[in-house]
Amino acid sequence: MGKIGRNEQCLCGSGRKFKHCCLLRQQAGARLVPRSPEQALKISLSHEIELMQQAAVAGQQKIKELGVFILFSTAAGDAWLLEISDSDGVQLAKGGVALDVPIDQQSETIEINWGHTFAIHNREFAITAYADRSVQILADYPTQEINAAIKRIKKRFSAEQLGRVHVQPPESQKQQDAAVLPS
Repeated sequence: MGKIGRNEQCLCGSGRKFKHCCLLRQQAGARLVPRSPEQALKISLSHEIELMQQAAVAGQQKIKELGVFILFSTAAGDAWLLEISDSDGVQLAKGGVALDVPIDQQSETIEINWGHTFAIHNREFAITAYADRSVQILADYPTQEINAAIKRIKKRFSAEQLGRVHVQPPESQKQQDAAVLPS
């Protein structure tokens, strides 16, 4: 493993500087264990969700790209996690209150119970709930920044890579979903 500088981002994926993270464990005698990219993404995603919820509670508008994900908060105290390959979204905070995020992290996968799909039309951010197919237009969302982030992500990843983001449900689950959702 190459040498890492004290002020560089830690290799474990925590998002913190090396001197404030694994260097402390290393100096205490613990071995520095590099994480796989999947493990680093899980740690980073959880960490970024917490940071975005904190920004929403504080009324700060922020936007962050992480792989195929976009996280953002608004001055009104809302925060969302968006996934661009299927335009899925889950709300992280509402009106300055952090929400429980339905994420199940296993050793090799991150499962997110997406509650909505999103779309941006004419600079308006629209969400459609999976539960009842209701549509809401959410005002004062950073639609230009979100569109720009989507374009950057689509440039970074091929269509094939974006298509592999999701593990498809088994055929029996697809049939159940088809029976529940109107066509």
